[in-house]
Amino acid sequence: MGDVSATPTLKLKPNAKPRVLSGHPWVFANEVDALLPAEYDGEVVECRDRADRFLGSGIYNSKSQIIWRRFSRERAALNGAFLRSAIERAVARRDAADNRRLVWSESDDLPGLVVDQFSDALVVQIQTAAMNKRSQVVGDMLAEVVKPAEIIFRNDAPIRRLEGLPMEVHTRSGQPWEPRWMTIDGFDYWLDLQSGQKTGFYLDQRPQHAAVAKYCAGKRVLDAFCNQGAFALHAARAGAREVLGLDSAEDAIAAARQNAIRNRVAGSMKFEVANVFDWFNDPVRAGDGLWDVIVLDPPPFAKSKSALEGALRGYKEINLRALQRLAPGGLLATYTCSHHMQDAEIRSVIAGAATDAKRKVRVVEWSHQPPDHPVLVTMMESEYLRGYIVRAE
Repeated sequence: MGDVSATPTLKLKPNAKPRVLSGHPWVFANEVDALLPAEYDGEVVECRDRADRFLGSGIYNSKSQIIWRRFSRERAALNGAFLRSAIERAVARRDAADNRRLVWSESDDLPGLVVDQFSDALVVQIQTAAMNKRSQVVGDMLAEVVKPAEIIFRNDAPIRRLEGLPMEVHTRSGQPWEPRWMTIDGFDYWLDLQSGQKTGFYLDQRPQHAAVAKYCAGKRVLDAFCNQGAFALHAARAGAREVLGLDSAEDAIAAARQNAIRNRVAGSMKFEVANVFDWFNDPVRAGDGLWDVIVLDPPPFAKSKSALEGALRGYKEINLRALQRLAPGGLLATYTCSHHMQDAEIRSVIAGAATDAKRKVRVVEWSHQPPDHPVLVTMMESEYLRGYIVRAE
């Protein structure tokens, strides 16, 4: 099946209007005439339209709703040479940095492969059957191109179940990767890259930590959904007079406290294990006073399109509660990390919350994911992180 000339072919249905015809790299099972046998799962397959025009080379999986993901508009084999070239291109289009996203799936022509770099360690997430079959080659090519001290395969994301893949975590060397202090943007964090959340740290919000911090000198700052406390740490070092971090995960709060002590900013900081919704709705908290800066960086409420309606209610509720607890002239930094929440949706959420809170709200800054998480303009799913910093009167 490595012979490009013998590559099997999928053909689109006569009346289908799939997004692939407009440049999107995905084809769904209900958009093709017939599926291929399961023996082709994880292999390279061509796709053609009804006029028999070639649409590209992609990876196939009959177990997934997304049965075909394009990785090249040319006839190509997904072998070591292609993987190496794609990784080299991905590295070349990014600024040199110790901590960055190195590979972002379809945005880097490597569907289902995500690679984050933390200094001399790489954390790899493999989310498609084709990349899973080539896991060793992926590791070999990353080792050749990047030359890291270790590669950690975090193949434990729930999305793997949609591809019929098992959950597993291992290192390329076979030796366990021990948690340790790692420096990101001038702050030390105690990172567990092998067992922590996602790939160990949310690199996509790095620019926003500094963006919010510049408004925090002398302010009371609330960092809701604080995780390891990155927003809170930046605020404290910027001179905030008081910082409170909230998160429902006890291990995240423990890490945040440890990070605050390590970075010598613990004196102005407190962290609490709390459900943020319940915390805002607790009448006892009404006596805590108003906050000058509130950061809302929740996990994705809308993990699927069907969940969007409920997610919109959740986002509006949390933004409303935050605006009600914000001092006059205070700043709300609010973010969403679901690609189902497009800009129109998040603006509508903020507008609705502002109306219900009877606050006049003006945009100070707008943000989305940084350049090391590149967005394909033909694939809305590749853009997932959006945020606003707004001032409320």
